[in-house]
Amino acid sequence: MRWLVKLIYFKLMGWKVVGNTTMSMDTIKKAVLIAVPHTSWHDFFVGIFLRKIVGIKANFVGKKELFIFPFGYFFRALGGAALDRTSGQNKVQAIAKLFNDREEFRLALAPEGTRKKVEKWKTGFYYIAKEANVPIIMFTLDFGRKQNKISEPFYPTDNMEADFKFMHDFFKGVVGKVPRYS
Repeated sequence: MRWLVKLIYFKLMGWKVVGNTTMSMDTIKKAVLIAVPHTSWHDFFVGIFLRKIVGIKANFVGKKELFIFPFGYFFRALGGAALDRTSGQNKVQAIAKLFNDREEFRLALAPEGTRKKVEKWKTGFYYIAKEANVPIIMFTLDFGRKQNKISEPFYPTDNMEADFKFMHDFFKGVVGKVPRYS
C-alpha cells in the first residue's frame, strides 16, 4: 500500500517532503502535530498520504458520540480517540491525559480551528503540549510549492509570545489549497 501512496503523492500529484524527513514512529512516540494552513478538505488527504510516506501514525480527537457503533471501530482504526465534550470538562487536561494513558499518541490538528482565514490561532494545542510535556511538530500544507515541510520537534517554553512567533515564522510564505484563506 505504501508504494501506491508514494506513486500518487510523488509522481501523480508532484509533491515532495522536506525538512525533518527522518522522523519516524521509533523516534517520536508522543507529540502534537500542527498543520498549517488548513484551507480545504483536500488537506485531509495530503495529511493521510504524508503520514503513510513518513511512516508515522497520527491521532485525532472527536466527540465521544462518534465512537459508538457502527462507526466507532472505523474512527479508532484511523487513530481517533473519544473526548467527553460535556460542559465543565477541562479539555486540555482531558487530552493531556490521553497522552499519559498511552504509550504512543501523536495528536494532529489545525491551530486555525477552521478552514477560513483567521487572524489568530487557537491556543489549545499549545497548552496541550505543555500539559502533556510533549513536543510540537509543525508541517506545512503548501499547495504553492507542492510540499510538506516538517519541523524538528519543538518544546514550548514559558514565553508564549516568542513561541508563537517562532511557529508563525515556520509557516511564513506557505500557500494553502485556497490561497485567500492562507
